Amino acid sequence: MSIARVKRPDLLLLAFLVISPACTNVRSEMLVSTEWLQQRLNDSSVVLLHVARDPAHYTAGHIPGACFVPWNQLVVERDGVTNELPPVADLVKLFAGCGVSDNSRIVLYGDNTLLSATRAYFTLDYLGHGEHAALLDGGIEKWRAEGRPLSQESPAPRQGRLTPRVRPEVLVRLEQVREFSREATSTPSPRVLLLDSRPETAFRAGHIPGAVNLFWGSALTSMEMPVMKPAAEVRRMYAQAGAAPGRTIVAYCGSGVQATHTYFTLKYLGYDVKLYDGSFSEWSKAPDAPVQ
Repeated sequence: MSIARVKRPDLLLLAFLVISPACTNVRSEMLVSTEWLQQRLNDSSVVLLHVARDPAHYTAGHIPGACFVPWNQLVVERDGVTNELPPVADLVKLFAGCGVSDNSRIVLYGDNTLLSATRAYFTLDYLGHGEHAALLDGGIEKWRAEGRPLSQESPAPRQGRLTPRVRPEVLVRLEQVREFSREATSTPSPRVLLLDSRPETAFRAGHIPGAVNLFWGSALTSMEMPVMKPAAEVRRMYAQAGAAPGRTIVAYCGSGVQATHTYFTLKYLGYDVKLYDGSFSEWSKAPDAPVQ
């Protein structure tokens, strides 16, 4: 793990982060184990979603009962920026077509070391249904390694009834990021932590001024087996990067995908987190948006 561009931490703040009760508010319901899921494969209240770019990832063998969510229906290109949110009506149709309803318990997994699944989680959170969604800890990689059942059959279509309760506050726009960047580079204690989720090499090649870097994969035991590290260990990493109770964190990456894992992780740990969906692909092309 490496953290780039982190200012010298305040020792009293770090001590507070370790002992404060506010730091123990882990949202454990956001992660489910492979054991938990296998016991509920026949539970009609659980909707299992397999999110992937290539349908072959699904047809080669998926968890029984999982509905395939194609990546190209989860994101769109807008104004030259990739991986943006589609219209709300299209997203509701997509999830409802997989059987998602207002009271469903949604479990997500997919390809790309769970990044497709975390993007789907963020999308559901934007629609106001994040509290009903969870990530399969370890993903299909762990499921397969444990020899659990796989299927090549698509489940019978289920039609859900999903009511959108859009939460625009989970997104930040370019103008807001400009303000956060100016504050981060001009004040000793900025209100917002700009957190770059890309690998350190990409960060050092160019990033938003005032941002700090913590690679999203640092929260996993390995990229091959994407199990979340113990919450206390992950919290320490983010605390060293500047995360603190009461401080807003804005995650970004290259195009709004890697940062969704950071978004999920920080929300799981109980922090106030938002996503700059345009991320560096938008920032690097925008006027009055310097690159450090």
